[in-house]
Amino acid sequence: MNSTDAATPAAASSLLFFDPVCQKPYDTETVRQAATGGTEATVTRIADSLGAIVMQHNRTTNYGDRYRAPGRVPGITHVIVNRDSRALARVRELFPDARVYLWVHHHFPLGSKLFLRLASTADLLRDMEVTFVCVSHQQRHDLQASLRPLDLRGRVKTCTIYNPVDDALVPDGSPIDENKLVFFSSPNKGLKFTLDAFRELRRRMPDLQLVVGNPGYKIRDFPPIEGVQYLGPQPQHLIHAQVRTALCLFFPNFVLPETFGLVLAESKALGTPVLTHDCGAAAEIVGDPQQLLPLTFAHLLYEDLLAKVPSSWRRGPARLAAYAGLFDCYADRIRAWRSGARPTTAPDPRFRLSAIVSEWQALLSG
Repeated sequence: MNSTDAATPAAASSLLFFDPVCQKPYDTETVRQAATGGTEATVTRIADSLGAIVMQHNRTTNYGDRYRAPGRVPGITHVIVNRDSRALARVRELFPDARVYLWVHHHFPLGSKLFLRLASTADLLRDMEVTFVCVSHQQRHDLQASLRPLDLRGRVKTCTIYNPVDDALVPDGSPIDENKLVFFSSPNKGLKFTLDAFRELRRRMPDLQLVVGNPGYKIRDFPPIEGVQYLGPQPQHLIHAQVRTALCLFFPNFVLPETFGLVLAESKALGTPVLTHDCGAAAEIVGDPQQLLPLTFAHLLYEDLLAKVPSSWRRGPARLAAYAGLFDCYADRIRAWRSGARPTTAPDPRFRLSAIVSEWQALLSG
């Protein structure tokens, strides 16, 4: 059924999530069956738990009564805008009496494209008394610094609600393959660097394997590398099956620091440790120094010099960096974990879906 402004019957909900940036429409069924980004999966879990309507800018056909194409819906009292403040004007047009929240999933570094987008809507944010919902305390701290030059501190509210992990994600006793590392994230989150590091790990430990998957967007070609298996886009249940049996989630990402890192929280819930850098919200989410490595100037310099170099051309520079010891920290930690020092992880009650839904309910009723 096609959606029009007033012709579509309203669902029995006064809460609406508005997604102005998703690359393609998603819903409860696509999250179960298809490769889905962490943000989209998070919106679906929260909206389904709250019985909310989800409106997506590129949806033309409704899915059930709750996943909608853009249009007016009577009775909406609260609207949560996903990511992009430029959609606030459209939301005010459609739902002029609703209380509005901006659910941010990224950082806004001063001078960046994301900061400039935010700055372009400063007057609207102020006039609409928008509440920013952040996904970690670290992100909220950084956001408040970004709001200061926009004269928005004290003019808008900010809060933190973590992204949820399904309560059913728990360790299940799957056998661990100590030769298997996994990387399941968008490739722009340091996959080129990860492959450089893995080449050196494989040289030192020839039996290591790296399984690489993708949430379904930013599809890019990477060169064949001995020991690397590219799975391509994968639905979440297949990703979880791979993570369960891995020595660790190998995620040396500092290229695009996580504001939350659903892959970190879900790996933790599945009983698989993470090897990552202490940057962004990683320390807050992982909560275990054994799984964190310091981020050094050498790491930053290496990636800054090679950021635009294709992965197939980075083998030589990576080999020189290996001689200089850039990748020693990963090899040392993985050797230790293969020798019996692998950390034990378990579901974190802070991220349980049932707990996060309660926090949303409290925010919306306040």
